Amino acid sequence: MPSVLVVDDQAEVRRLIRDTLVEAGYDVDEARDGKEELERYRTKSAAVVLMDILMPDQEGLEGIMTLRREFPDARIVAMTGGSDGIGVLDFLDVVRMLGARRTLHKPFDLQALRDAVAAEVMV
Repeated sequence: MPSVLVVDDQAEVRRLIRDTLVEAGYDVDEARDGKEELERYRTKSAAVVLMDILMPDQEGLEGIMTLRREFPDARIVAMTGGSDGIGVLDFLDVVRMLGARRTLHKPFDLQALRDAVAAEVMV
């Protein structure tokens, strides 16, 4: 069963994603921020990392850069609902340049979530 590491500071978002992906047949682990994500990934890598971008403590941008530096083959799907002062679409372009292979804009359709994760698992 492929594994997915879900990184989001909102517990209810992690729960919704976890439930959706478990129902689709994935083994799901969770982290609250980029720092916890790195600790978990170093212990047990995942087929896909689903990473929120705007989080307290260590945000997703830093988490993506560190993960890609340590694990160049990591498959990352970035997600955000915020813009942090720039347009959301521009923000998602930036995370693609940093190494996210796919992006989702919150709120996203659950089928789009399943499709993005499935596409990365099949790579």
